Amino acid sequence: MTHPHFPSATAIETLNKVIRTRRSIKPAEFSAEPVSDDVINEMLENANWAPTHGMTEPWRFFVISGNARIQFGEYLSRLYLEITPAEQVKPAKAGKLKNNAEASSHMIVIAMKRQPSGRIPEIEEVEAVACAVQNLHLTATAHGVGGYWSSGKAICNDRLRDDLGLSKEDKVLGLFYVGMPAGDWPDGTRTAMADKVTHLTERFEVT
Repeated sequence: MTHPHFPSATAIETLNKVIRTRRSIKPAEFSAEPVSDDVINEMLENANWAPTHGMTEPWRFFVISGNARIQFGEYLSRLYLEITPAEQVKPAKAGKLKNNAEASSHMIVIAMKRQPSGRIPEIEEVEAVACAVQNLHLTATAHGVGGYWSSGKAICNDRLRDDLGLSKEDKVLGLFYVGMPAGDWPDGTRTAMADKVTHLTERFEVT
């Protein structure tokens, strides 16, 4: 049955291409060309249409651009040094947090807003946010914009959560770096899907 909004094969062909060419492109691979705010807004709008159990819409995004990028990179670098035991500190890591911020056109903090009643299991709220980020990333890909979802102790921690004004039940799930690729769009590979799927058509038994 043909979807009424997509009367031809063009839509699925385009969708397949966008999904299969999506890549994680790191800030070190960004050019100095800025990404337009219109593209960022479209990325966020499409993120808002992710599936959500109970219509809780738990995704929260904090967009950082302009001079705030540099300040935020310095904040993350200091935070890393403060929360990391001295014997585990890697100076290069602290420097990289600043460099990544400077190299990016925009940064988007990804957070999960916990439902006050707790009726929806937390894992489902986290999964909903991940779906929203996928929508965001696919939209970036369609525009030829690079993106990279980063985590780590300097990003996914209670201190940043609190400083962003989130509650203790909420979680910071990462930081999405956005920028224009400096070089060619990277190739990608996947192992065969057949190795990851089991079809149960005749019988299912619990052992």
